[in-house]
Amino acid sequence: MADLVKRRVAIALLGLALAFQPGCMTAYRKSVGATLDQSFTKVFVTDLNTAWQAVLEALKSFRLDVSDREAGYLQTRWTDNTSERNLVDSFGGSAIYLKAQYRFRINLDEGFFAGQKSIRLTVQREQMIQRDVLEGWRPVETDGIEEQTLLYRLERLISMRTRLAQLEKERLEKEIQSTPNF
Repeated sequence: MADLVKRRVAIALLGLALAFQPGCMTAYRKSVGATLDQSFTKVFVTDLNTAWQAVLEALKSFRLDVSDREAGYLQTRWTDNTSERNLVDSFGGSAIYLKAQYRFRINLDEGFFAGQKSIRLTVQREQMIQRDVLEGWRPVETDGIEEQTLLYRLERLISMRTRLAQLEKERLEKEIQSTPNF
């Protein structure tokens, strides 16, 4: 009797494990028509100019397609990453791609956080692949690694720029105080 219970528990656990596999969820999302676009967001206590300059510096290796500071929106051009996708996915056992490309979209929204000016940065990476000539381009769900890496880089750039501005302000105040009054 105990063996039968153990088998049923093992089968139930296996069924649950298979039900929550990422591949099954992807198929479910595609079947109900959900979007594959994911965005990653982080709030920074800084001004728009500092955040905008940090984003431009972080994306300096990409060609920009759209750059609208007033709207707080940047979009890079499509960048070919066929060889990278084929190298990474070859270890996973999937077929190779004929072509693969991606681009970043970044939104900067001004607001207030805890009574201070802040910027909400939203990063979205669109990945498109083409397995053969007849298939055409199709979107691929992102794993979020590059978006999180870009947000981390932006965090470091913003903190460095903020700290440098603070040091410059302190230096100027010290210089003003040390000058004799006439």
